[in-house]
Amino acid sequence: MTDYVLVLYYSRNGSVANLAQQVARGIEGSGMEARLRTVPAISAKCEATEPAVPEQGAPYATLEDLAGCSGLALGSPTRFGNMAAPLKYFVDQTSDLWMKGTLIGKPAGVFCSTSSLHGGQESTLLSMMTPLLHHGMVITGVPYSEQALLDTRSGGTPYGPTHVAGTDSDPSLTDHEISLARALGKRLATLARQLKA
Repeated sequence: MTDYVLVLYYSRNGSVANLAQQVARGIEGSGMEARLRTVPAISAKCEATEPAVPEQGAPYATLEDLAGCSGLALGSPTRFGNMAAPLKYFVDQTSDLWMKGTLIGKPAGVFCSTSSLHGGQESTLLSMMTPLLHHGMVITGVPYSEQALLDTRSGGTPYGPTHVAGTDSDPSLTDHEISLARALGKRLATLARQLKA
């Protein structure tokens, strides 16, 4: 069975998907497989369904993807200082994994995107950490030894990589945002190997 770090995210305008790809590059640059997965949008209409396979982007995540991972990177756009409902909906279905202790001791990190610099990045990252702590995962952020964390004028926090999309929802990442996303991926891959040993 292959060791992999699951990069699980929801992205509406492409910013979080771009961060996820950079986290995956950091993981793979450290010699571990990155498994990119997304979750479907949810709707207020009960009869609305998404296609079984997304038309573009990463495949939809399954609980098996989560159960089999050696580490997890969880990403979301910010919704009023919290993770987006589609990602929360997926996480809310993980009770069986929690009861079995499947994720205990595995490393996890979080990342997000906001429209404004003070749009709730850190509170969103913290909201994403809470269920991971309940699962017994080992939370990692981005240490200040990463120079980009000190130099950034856009996204990036010690809680995890972030992106500032602006009011026009620009998904283009800055060099600092890319560097911090890759740093999180590298940390997760390194910790996954060390904790498994």
